[in-house]
Amino acid sequence: MTVQPQRPAFGSVLTSHMAAAFFKNGQWSDTEIKPVAPIELSPGAHVLHYASSCFEGFKAFRHADGSVHVFRMDRHIERLRQSARALVLPEPDPKQLADMVRAVISRCRDAVPETPGALYLRPILFGTTSNIGAAATPTSESTLLVLASPVWDYFAGGMKPLRILVDAEHTRSAAQFGMVKTGGNYAAALGPTLAARAKYQVDQVLFCPGGEVQETGAANFLLVRDGRLLTRSLDASFLHGVTRDSVLQLARDMGYEVVERVFDVPEMLDWVKTGEATLSGTAAVLAGVGTLIYLGAEHRVADGEVGPLTRALRTRLIGIQQGEVPDSHGWLERVY
Repeated sequence: MTVQPQRPAFGSVLTSHMAAAFFKNGQWSDTEIKPVAPIELSPGAHVLHYASSCFEGFKAFRHADGSVHVFRMDRHIERLRQSARALVLPEPDPKQLADMVRAVISRCRDAVPETPGALYLRPILFGTTSNIGAAATPTSESTLLVLASPVWDYFAGGMKPLRILVDAEHTRSAAQFGMVKTGGNYAAALGPTLAARAKYQVDQVLFCPGGEVQETGAANFLLVRDGRLLTRSLDASFLHGVTRDSVLQLARDMGYEVVERVFDVPEMLDWVKTGEATLSGTAAVLAGVGTLIYLGAEHRVADGEVGPLTRALRTRLIGIQQGEVPDSHGWLERVY
């Protein structure tokens, strides 16, 4: 039996180079491509005191012919700009940021893994004005970096059904900031998630404030069954996932009725008696849910395994990303 090499944890290894641009005196500097190294930051930097930071995460894929393609970069750049507006950070120029991403991919092309691996791209924007009294003042200086990390299949050991705690009391983030991809939202979800893991041995917490189903700390939530897909309608309280959007489009292509609306915990628990539940996100694409835990009781999702509809949607999306299925929506951009 062939023993597969141990892969590093997702996102734990960075490529040799990154891209950087700096905002000062009302304008962005030219892009610099430089070795990945510690950055110099004032201890009074706005980001350290007032959390003026947002980021994105998306992937580039090496196809069978050796070419490399980045997936839905334009949508991710626009979401970063949206996050910047919400945090009163200077908006990156979309062309400059796209060129920064392309430059990092090209400079680090040898680090793009073969399938089922990918190159994970992480633009991050943060405020650097040194002023510890600026709680009510936006930063006037900022840094924009583009990092990259070779990653492999999130389910290298095989997909497993997830255990999810349903929390009908707490919110993942401030209601108006759920759609902003900022680190504070992930920090807010970390404590409840770790507590739930310790008590119930779950993988994630599904936040359902007031009993309305929303999302987990790190992924959107979808319900699927023959011919129908149900997910929460978009509003400011949760992240507008690009993977979510892609899956919904593919479901429509495959003949599903896609419904986006508010629904509650009782409806979800009734659905999963025979239907499927799944999480969507950049890292795992789609991750099937096997068990929901609500008010101390375990509710098995259908037969408790990753369902065939989840697997089919995941296979279709990965096939497009890896160049094995036609990209009819123009989601891929060839970098080289």
